[in-house]
Amino acid sequence: MTSKESLRQHLEDIAQKCLHCGLCLPTCPTYSITQNEQSSPRGRIHLIHAVHRGELNLTRNFVDEMYFCLDCQACETACPAGVRYGELVEETRNQIREEKSDTLGFRILKSIFLKNILLSKSRIKYAARLMRLYEKSGLRDAVEQSEILTLFSPSLHEKHMLIPRIDGKFFDDMYPEKVNSPDQVRGRVAFLTGCIMNVSFSDIHSDALEVLLYNGLEVVIPRSQVCCGSLHAHNGELEDAKDLARKNIDVFEKYEYDALVVDSAGCSAFMKEYGKVLQDDPSYCERAKAFSKKVKEITEFLAEAGFKTPLKRLSAKVTYHEACHLVHTQKISEQPRKVISAIPGIEFVEMNESTWCCGSAGIYNIVRYEDSMKILDRKLENIKGTTADIVVTSNPGCHLQILYGIKKHGLKMEVLHPVSLLARAYRS
Repeated sequence: MTSKESLRQHLEDIAQKCLHCGLCLPTCPTYSITQNEQSSPRGRIHLIHAVHRGELNLTRNFVDEMYFCLDCQACETACPAGVRYGELVEETRNQIREEKSDTLGFRILKSIFLKNILLSKSRIKYAARLMRLYEKSGLRDAVEQSEILTLFSPSLHEKHMLIPRIDGKFFDDMYPEKVNSPDQVRGRVAFLTGCIMNVSFSDIHSDALEVLLYNGLEVVIPRSQVCCGSLHAHNGELEDAKDLARKNIDVFEKYEYDALVVDSAGCSAFMKEYGKVLQDDPSYCERAKAFSKKVKEITEFLAEAGFKTPLKRLSAKVTYHEACHLVHTQKISEQPRKVISAIPGIEFVEMNESTWCCGSAGIYNIVRYEDSMKILDRKLENIKGTTADIVVTSNPGCHLQILYGIKKHGLKMEVLHPVSLLARAYRS
């Protein structure tokens, strides 16, 4: 059996576990929009089955459905049969890419963003510096205020506003490779700088570092680490994702550490799957499994290792949005709440449908803006219902999406990462 036939059989085995019970339907954001069976996990499994059996070609409609899916994996949480739907749809997207059946525009976007910029740390920084120059010149604000982009496309102006702002200093340029805790050392952790967060969310990284140091942990920040590969894997560029995984394994293996702490839910979710992604690579299979076992999302790590309770009160009304790849992929839900609730003075308000996707989904809000906004509107209604001062979430994509929605709806709320809230409490 060839590797292609083996993969096809593997995907068939996953798909055949589906009981067609329909419990996934009410959890699916895209099905909630269309009420069409083909836009549900169950419907897409039928379509994938048909392609594998040769009953359906990779038609434009089929490709559209595979990318209409947000890959939020809420259906996996609801599924009584344990169907690994996320793996199924991601492998199918890879097949679409191999057969060049996705749209030309999407291929161009992936070629620029995924296959060029994000594959190289130096190119990420170069592109970020160009964006920073664009911002500092005042041109970005002028473009947004003039709304000139609406002349080309009604949504282009809005997509432009979704682009993250670039930090004045990049996180890995601000700190040495090893940072010692001023307190008695309890252990040593490695820390992921990532790609976008390193240049656009250095404040969250700094807050995470501050929290780890305050809790007596020595932190190692390897200089030569690269993007985790999650965006590549979710968008059909599986070979590039594997190459990035191998590079990170090579880098982090040079250091001794108790856990690899990650403050981006999407990154930690994918890095925990390195063992599965590289299971057919004899040189990396076992190493990848050992690597993945050490990966810990930061609130997961703090909940397990223990953390100091802030001494002063922080008066604020707080609600929590659960990032899809944290709650559905990693099954982490109580740990962020434990961090939030440990802060004295916090009034925690549960959000209705806290696990419902916000519509960000990597680059989904750029390539499918209108669909993304329908999903975001539902999330914003639930956020409004909390009347919270602060919305807490653990993923940069969710952070940007919700912040954009808050501004669009004229709300006055902050968006913070759980460790940023904890760091604020420590500093108070």
